[in-house]
Amino acid sequence: MARVLYNLFMFTIGLTLRIRVLGYWSLIYGYCALCTAVALLKLWWNIILRPSTTFQWGIRETPPACLNDTSLGTHCYVRIKESGLRFHYVAAGERGKPLMLFLHGFPEFWFSWRHQLREFKSEFRVVAVDLRGYGESDLPSSTESYRFDYLVTDVKDIVEYLGYNRCYLVGHDWGGTIAWLFAIHYPEMVTKLIVLNCPHPSVFTDYALRHPSQLLKSSYFFFFQLPRFPEFMLSINDFKALKGLFTSRSTGIGRKGRWLTAEDMEAYLYAFSQPGALTGALNYYRNVFSSLPLSQNDVKSPVLLLWGERDAFLEQEMAEACRVYIRNHFRLNIISGASHWLQQDQPDIVNTLIWTFLKEGEGRKTHRN
Repeated sequence: MARVLYNLFMFTIGLTLRIRVLGYWSLIYGYCALCTAVALLKLWWNIILRPSTTFQWGIRETPPACLNDTSLGTHCYVRIKESGLRFHYVAAGERGKPLMLFLHGFPEFWFSWRHQLREFKSEFRVVAVDLRGYGESDLPSSTESYRFDYLVTDVKDIVEYLGYNRCYLVGHDWGGTIAWLFAIHYPEMVTKLIVLNCPHPSVFTDYALRHPSQLLKSSYFFFFQLPRFPEFMLSINDFKALKGLFTSRSTGIGRKGRWLTAEDMEAYLYAFSQPGALTGALNYYRNVFSSLPLSQNDVKSPVLLLWGERDAFLEQEMAEACRVYIRNHFRLNIISGASHWLQQDQPDIVNTLIWTFLKEGEGRKTHRN
């Protein structure tokens, strides 16, 4: 009898787990279908309003001058033996000084850290990397190549190639996610962790599942699961959607922020108009649902989390919730009026707060600037 009850109990647990997994993937694919329907409506509306320009976009053949600005650093390349991938990075500051490594987000590349490269090169060896699938770094075609463990190993390999065993790690958006994960798995290699507008991955997962408003703001996660169609929608009208992410009233840099110049925008269009560039960037999203939840969560490094108050994609409540996973000093600064594109929007404030954290690093309170 006891054996029968035990078997029944285990069957019930297994059935419950299968139902939860089925519900999880049903939610993902159902929401994906909904987002696809909305995107198709937008496409038809574009065709009606702009029939002659909707299907026009072009590859930028020549990089704008700002991408070769010597004040930002030197363009370098490294091929990692283990993965076989070649990575592009821009480096400045004296070799031998402490390493400050910058990881960009979506849809960005090394250039998003231009204000920080100039600011911190006096005291650090500053390095801004094009992550795999971005910019001049190699673009693996398989979505499997964008698993969390590969992305984290990339950072480890790059740090070691540069001749360091520790770094000050700075990440924004997807680069922030990778920075969190790297600090979790390689705490001995992170002197201090600085994250901009990106919650701890487990905070994001838990919060999004409990708050429909955040799930709605993250609807692009589901749309990006589709093959090819998201690339098409980001390209039509000469990359209008891509431009809008940085410039529109709802998602772009705030009124008080440092707006992108025409040349800055051309730098982004040059990078993402290249063949395969959008697919590489979108493949991060196409593998994300298989990588969660995390098996490890604790962060042992001191952490500075900077958060733009007007982030259109991420709700502010997640910022404070990150504290539960940090086993060291934690400083949270919420910047009034700033957008998701924090290091470009408010570079002076961001740089000042980073300097304060680097020199003191003992703050535990939440501040508003």
